[in-house]
Amino acid sequence: MSQDTGSSNTVEETLDGPLPYNPQAIEPKWQEFWRTDGTYQVDNDDPRPHSYVLCMYPYPSGAAHMGHVRNYTFGDLLTRYRTMRGDAVLSPMGFDSFGLPAENAAIKTGTHPRIFTDERIEQLRSSITRIGGVYDWRREVQSHDPEYIRWTQWIFLKMLESGLAYRKSAPVNWDPIDQTVLANEQVLADGTAERSGAVVEKRDLEQWYFKITDYAQQLLDDLETVDWPERVVIQQRNWIGRSEGAQFTMKVVDSEGNPFVEDGEELGFDVFTTRPDTAFGMTFCVLAPEHPLVTKITTDDRRDQVEAFVEA
Repeated sequence: MSQDTGSSNTVEETLDGPLPYNPQAIEPKWQEFWRTDGTYQVDNDDPRPHSYVLCMYPYPSGAAHMGHVRNYTFGDLLTRYRTMRGDAVLSPMGFDSFGLPAENAAIKTGTHPRIFTDERIEQLRSSITRIGGVYDWRREVQSHDPEYIRWTQWIFLKMLESGLAYRKSAPVNWDPIDQTVLANEQVLADGTAERSGAVVEKRDLEQWYFKITDYAQQLLDDLETVDWPERVVIQQRNWIGRSEGAQFTMKVVDSEGNPFVEDGEELGFDVFTTRPDTAFGMTFCVLAPEHPLVTKITTDDRRDQVEAFVEA
C-alpha cells in the first residue's frame, strides 16, 4: 500500500513496478559475506543442537549441470531450514575424484588426470558457490588426496581384520568403456550403462566383498526409524534382500551316476531355498550359463552348442 504524502504521485505512480532482480549484482555480495563471516561454519564443540546434512559428493569428470543443481538444492534447503531452527548444521562438501570416471575423462581430453581433476574441481566449486550453496568449505575433502586415501585404506584393513571383507569370484556387470564394475542400479532397462551408454557385459570377476548380509536384520529394523518415502523404503528392503531358508550342497554326477571329480574333490554347487521341505521332491537343477561348473561338466558332444548358448 502507498502512503499519501500530499503529493499527487504515490509510490505506485512513481515506479513502473518492483525493481528487477539482478543476481549478478546481489548474490556475489552475500556469498562473499557468508564466506568471510563464516556464517555456515560450525565447530565440533558448538553448544547449539547438532545437525548433519551430507549430499553425495559430485564426480569431477565434467562440468556442473542441472542434475547437480537439483540434488544440492535439496540439501541446501535442509541446511538453511535447520540453521533457522537454531541448529549448528555441519554441511560439508567434497569431490569423489578418485576413480576411473575421472581417469577416463582425462584420457579423452589428453590431460594428466591430476591436472584435469584439479581443474574440474575448481569449476565445480565455483558453480556450487554461484548457485548459493551453503557449505563449510574448511571441511572440503577430495577422494584422490593421499591423506583421504590413507583413511579409506585404514577402514578397509579394520574390516579385513574383523572378517567382514573377503574375496570371491562372481558374475558382475562390466562396463567395457569405463572399464569398471557397475551396480544393478547403474544398468538401464535396455542393458546399457547409465553413465557411459555402453552395452553392459556379464563376466566373472574375482574381487573384494563386504559381509553386509551379517547386518541385514539390523538394516531392515532401522528402516522403521527413518522418515523416508515408502517407495524408497521398499527399494532399500529389496536391496538388502534378506530371506530365511536353508543352504545345502548338491553333488554333480553324470548320466550313469558317477561323480565329477576335480583335484580329488567331488564337484558340487550350493543351493539356497526358502522351502527346504520341498528339496526331496526336486527332479533337476538348472545352472546359470555363466556358472563355472558349466564348462567343467559339459560333454564333448554338446560343447559347441553350450558354448554358443553361453556366448549369446
